[in-house]
Amino acid sequence: MTTVDAAIPASLWRDRRFCRLWAGQSISQFGDRITELALPLIAVGALHASAGQVAWLTALVWTPNLLAIVLGAWVDGRPRKRRLMVLADLVRAGVLLSLPATWLLDAVTLGQLYAVALLTGTAAVVGNTAYPPFFAHLVPRASYVDANSKLSTSRSVSFVAGPAVGGVLVQVLTAPVAVVVDALTFLASAVLIGRIRVAEPPPVKEGLEPSLLRRARDGMTFVVRHPVLRAALGCSATLNFFTFVAGTGLVVLFATRNLDLTAGVIGTAIGIGATGSLLGAVIAPRLSRWIGIGRSIAVGAVLFPAPIALIAAAGGPMWARTGALGAAEFLSGFGVMLFDVNLNSLQTSVIPDGMRSRVAGAYSTLNYGIRPLGAVTGGLLATTAGLRETLVIGAAGGVLSLLWLLPSPIPGIRSLAPDPHKQPLAS
Repeated sequence: MTTVDAAIPASLWRDRRFCRLWAGQSISQFGDRITELALPLIAVGALHASAGQVAWLTALVWTPNLLAIVLGAWVDGRPRKRRLMVLADLVRAGVLLSLPATWLLDAVTLGQLYAVALLTGTAAVVGNTAYPPFFAHLVPRASYVDANSKLSTSRSVSFVAGPAVGGVLVQVLTAPVAVVVDALTFLASAVLIGRIRVAEPPPVKEGLEPSLLRRARDGMTFVVRHPVLRAALGCSATLNFFTFVAGTGLVVLFATRNLDLTAGVIGTAIGIGATGSLLGAVIAPRLSRWIGIGRSIAVGAVLFPAPIALIAAAGGPMWARTGALGAAEFLSGFGVMLFDVNLNSLQTSVIPDGMRSRVAGAYSTLNYGIRPLGAVTGGLLATTAGLRETLVIGAAGGVLSLLWLLPSPIPGIRSLAPDPHKQPLAS
């Protein structure tokens, strides 16, 4: 099935409301890169944490996603999603500011770091499940791909420049004080999003008020029964599982031990990969207009995991090994942005207003909840079968995610149908 847009969308840069959303999201993304570096450094430097304790710190950030199906159902019943997004930003800012406060008192503990990771992760899930209905009422349907492209571009830029900026701030200010910068970015995001005015319809009344678990079940049922969302979730979860089987940690380990590359070379290659993500986010709208949204998603589903095999096959002189790693990271980064920008836009267009948050929660529970399982599987495979073999399995398994898409309606979707009820852009 194909659809054709009826009108050429106006430039989103002329919409002050979208610009505020874009600025808030972009600022907080840069702050996230600082905290991703600072939290482990506080654990290692100030508290002399072991590798296992640092691993738990990372795991606790993702743990709240396992409750996303319930949190999303709760968010769907709330009348004002914008307020929840602002509240999530304020909670994260407050929790992060507790670290420099206790550091000044020489009272930072590992338990506090764990609590910070868990609370900020939970606030992030609430904010992320409130975001889809807010986004859908702010951005015209015909501009979904363009809007996601701009937001993903900012995220890619944060991965290119964020670690370097974060490293300088940590070195100059120390890790606990650098966390203040991230807290300030969340405060700035709260102010910007709080100033956006958008008509948010009240939650849909469903007769007798269903229980939280009933709404959560309805969200998962909707995903499983919808032909587009079912295929998208199967594809995304398969990609997440196998790309975490051959995750960054194993790639770095392989590049160090098997390819004999230095830390500087590996870091440069990963930086090159981030530029691939940036390029993919920028080009995604143009490519989707050329080959269609559905085919762009399919191409991204292959291009994201397949280059991992290029790393496994690398050999020869150092320039060849370095080039293989850099090329693989670049192509993979390009592929994941092509996949994400178009799939996020398509999902937004097919989910009804009354179910956006609970569907997002159900989707995230499976899509992100499978990541730790993939990482554990990758570790076991690397121990028993070897690093090179594990990377090949990750690449091949990831490519097989395409099998979810082929029998579904997704490859035949060329563009998003216009929404006749969407408000025009504000100048």
